[in-house]
Amino acid sequence: MTDQRDSLAREIDEELRREQLLKLWERYGTYLIAAAALIIIGIGGFKYFEHRQIVAAETAGARFTAAAREAAQNSTAEAQKALEEIQSTAPAGYAALARLRLAAADRQAGRRAEALAAYEAIAKERGFDPLLADFARLQAASLRLDSADWTEMQNRLNDLVADGNPWRFSARELLSLAAQKAGKTEEARNELQRLLADRGTPPGIGERARMMLAMLTEAELAAGAATPTEPKAPSAEGQAAPPASAPPSAPAMTTK
Repeated sequence: MTDQRDSLAREIDEELRREQLLKLWERYGTYLIAAAALIIIGIGGFKYFEHRQIVAAETAGARFTAAAREAAQNSTAEAQKALEEIQSTAPAGYAALARLRLAAADRQAGRRAEALAAYEAIAKERGFDPLLADFARLQAASLRLDSADWTEMQNRLNDLVADGNPWRFSARELLSLAAQKAGKTEEARNELQRLLADRGTPPGIGERARMMLAMLTEAELAAGAATPTEPKAPSAEGQAAPPASAPPSAPAMTTK
């Protein structure tokens, strides 16, 4: 009897739930279908947008590679025009690379002022990739090496020589050259020693650092050897005072 009552209660509960679900469906079913459709459409749209981005990036990458290779080999007007077009229409990453490549082309062509302006504009632009922005700062500093004073070069390179910066090796080498140019031998030596102490220093930069450090040492030794000795004071008669006579040696001991 108890089992029959339990079974009847379960059937009543199921029927009540069924009726409640039907009422909910009648009231909100349309909204649920619309929400599901929107979710499906949104996912499909995102996937389509993602696919379009991938295709655009692959296309821009191929165009940039071809234009950069042509510019490096022949420096033709067509390559310049292609890079300018990539700069204007490609996704952000390849547009940034195109701008850097155009600045490098100006530098190679001897248009140092235009190259410097391009690098500084990239370095100051908000939202630019920090790695590429720091590279632009490094290139701008290298263009200013011949004409900038020591303070300006420090201001340009202090952030780049910090531990952890990806461009610290080239920046330290450049700062050491600026220090030598300004006659700051100790500062130059410090930067070279930092390069040699860093295990991540690339072999080429490390070898140049050893050579420059050896040259600094040789120059200091040569300067010390070339320093004239202080002349002896003249005697009362205007002649150089004779050297003091050596003290008499002790008499030799004789044996009997």
